[in-house]
Amino acid sequence: MARMFGFSRTKAADLIAAGHVQVGGRGVGKSDRVGAGEMLEVTIPDEGDPLEVVPEVVEGIKIIHDDDAIVVIDKPVGVAVHPSPGWSGPTVVGHLAGAGFRISTSGASERQGIVQRLDVGTSGVMVITKSERAYSVLKNAFRHRTVDKTYHALVQGHPDPLQGTVDAPIGRHPKFDYKFAVMADGRHSITHYETLEAHRFASLLEIHLETGRTHQIRVHMSALKHPCVGDITYGADPSLARRVGLERQWLHAVKLGFEHPESGDYVEYESTYPDDLAAALETIREAH
Repeated sequence: MARMFGFSRTKAADLIAAGHVQVGGRGVGKSDRVGAGEMLEVTIPDEGDPLEVVPEVVEGIKIIHDDDAIVVIDKPVGVAVHPSPGWSGPTVVGHLAGAGFRISTSGASERQGIVQRLDVGTSGVMVITKSERAYSVLKNAFRHRTVDKTYHALVQGHPDPLQGTVDAPIGRHPKFDYKFAVMADGRHSITHYETLEAHRFASLLEIHLETGRTHQIRVHMSALKHPCVGDITYGADPSLARRVGLERQWLHAVKLGFEHPESGDYVEYESTYPDDLAAALETIREAH
């Protein structure tokens, strides 16, 4: 199959497992052979464009602010910002299209209006631009680091010192392409943190990002040996994650401040902790 159709052996095995392959009119296993004179039938399903924006209202996305230039949302966990290969779940861009928001900016169609991103597993406040002018002004603001990005993170243990700055370059992990790591040849990355609460098993930190690398807070906290609670990908303790009932990293974008692209006034938007993070924090506070 792989030779005939020019796709990988993995893809061939997936088609067989999904029941899309028959030999002589019957279903087969991936190690079965095609005998002389037998008919091999393969149905290749239409998978569509992985980057197509599918309008779909996503439950849980809250609109914090909306005007002609920008829309500020509270993004729940489990929602990607825009479509990408390998992601078939809900997206912020799809939600805005489904909810009737008109985004008219340059850039690839699946990323129109996107000037910042939050991981699928990270919740909180983010801004999407609706006009061409707002897009260029805010894109510039993020690039020149004039946007105030505030996160709260519950990390394992107690960082020493209680407040500080992590200045360590981040690059793609040499072994795992879905992870990032502190790398000598990585991109310049700066994270400021201060401890808000210290408890027996974990500390609640307020974090200000100077740069905006993918997974930046998660990588820097892991490098300090204080990974975000629940962040198994970056070395968190799975038993603590289970104990506090978390299935993702305890990381939330609580505040976003910037100069409004139309009025020039400084505006600030906030998001409260979602239920799963609030419950986990309460469990940590009560642990003795």
